[in-house]
Amino acid sequence: MELSLATRTVAGHTVLEVGGEVDVYTAPRLRESLVALVDGGARAVVVDLGRVDFLDSTGLGVLVGALKRLRAADGSFGLVCAKEPLLKIFRITALDQVFPIYPSVEAATSAGDADAGDAGEGPTA
Repeated sequence: MELSLATRTVAGHTVLEVGGEVDVYTAPRLRESLVALVDGGARAVVVDLGRVDFLDSTGLGVLVGALKRLRAADGSFGLVCAKEPLLKIFRITALDQVFPIYPSVEAATSAGDADAGDAGEGPTA
């Protein structure tokens, strides 16, 4: 399956909508998009995983790398994920304690930059 990526701005946040499968074959495209956003000046980034059907360890690594890159730039990074199979992956890997995870883009963008360092404080974590 293909990977789809689309960017939009919501309440001052750059939202990257991801769809399809994030795996060893498609993760490099996701990484390139996230690096380009941060290098382009985005400091409040939300990755919407609402249309992601599959996420492997390569994809998780890309998300961790983006989080580190944004933290180094004093930015904020959040994930939107409401699908139980994906949430289970974050719980099993304990990454639900690392990423702020929200049930919707609206929840993520209204949380404010105060949540940037409060990993695991999102409503679905």
